[in-house]
Amino acid sequence: MEVLTPAPREEWSAIVASSDATLAFQRPDWMDAICASGGYADASRLYVMGGARLLLPLARRTGVLGAAGLVASLPYGWGFGGLVAQGEIGPEDVAAVVADLARQRWARVSIRPDPLAAAPWNVAVPRQAVRVARRAHVLDLQGGFETVWTRAFTGVARTNVRRAERSGLAVECGHDVRAIDAFHGLYERSVERWARQAGPAPARWWIAARRERRAKFERAAAALGDDLAIWVARLDARPIAAIIVLRAGASASYWRGAMDEEAAGPTRANYLLHRLAIEDACLAGCRRYHMGETGTSASLAQFKTRFGAIPHDYHEYRLERLPLTATASLARRLAVGAIGLVNRRPRPAPDERA
Repeated sequence: MEVLTPAPREEWSAIVASSDATLAFQRPDWMDAICASGGYADASRLYVMGGARLLLPLARRTGVLGAAGLVASLPYGWGFGGLVAQGEIGPEDVAAVVADLARQRWARVSIRPDPLAAAPWNVAVPRQAVRVARRAHVLDLQGGFETVWTRAFTGVARTNVRRAERSGLAVECGHDVRAIDAFHGLYERSVERWARQAGPAPARWWIAARRERRAKFERAAAALGDDLAIWVARLDARPIAAIIVLRAGASASYWRGAMDEEAAGPTRANYLLHRLAIEDACLAGCRRYHMGETGTSASLAQFKTRFGAIPHDYHEYRLERLPLTATASLARRLAVGAIGLVNRRPRPAPDERA
């Protein structure tokens, strides 16, 4: 087995173009966007095994954290990774790649494959690897939009779409400065809402806001061009909801969403945005509409299943030389416990306050 790293761009592009299962997150220009946004370097690996060529998108942390040897396919917030190949990927291919990764002197390698291509990983990844349970939803687009509308969309989804169409919304689609401004403004409002819901400890939402800086979306739009679409719903010219959808080959992927909840909720704007994005994906010849990570959120799962998306349970795999996942989990539990104690502490009477 020969390994080339970083993967030569021409071969990477050729593999992606020839694969029916490629996601936009696995494209070389997407890796360019990750690196250009700061904090990561290209560590992709091209595996040549006989006549087979397999590509693993990998990004390595740089700076202080990079010294620890943290590598991911792909980093948090940048979508799914995993192997891409011109033909079918079997457990023996995954086993060979995992063995190569285990030989590297990195503190941790995390791999979050496409949920639809996770079966070989589940078989081939050794038991000592850390497995993090994940759930994502994917909508089958075969048959075209009319089939999806009548057979996949539930009655609730169709009713909410029609309600949105009667709400006086104006919908735009693009990836220019105006679209990015609209999305990021809504994203910042969403972060503020999440911080209020988090109570007295909104630090994690501040971190999320820092991670999702405007420059990140600018880099992504510049990298994918017309294959990145920002759908914006406006009410009286004011943005109230927006989603970002990426396209590659036969797959469209819903990547990000944000909204002004007070305005978007009554108008059902998000139903209309996804309906239009799904129809656009069908017209482009896509056969899958990935709706992304769902986690354990019952409300998010309900929203996605109303469009006919099917849940897919899979794992993120972490090869660790140090117990980083266990340590982080313990730290989170201690932090949650400490916050709980603070919240339960009796408040002094008004005349007792300093």
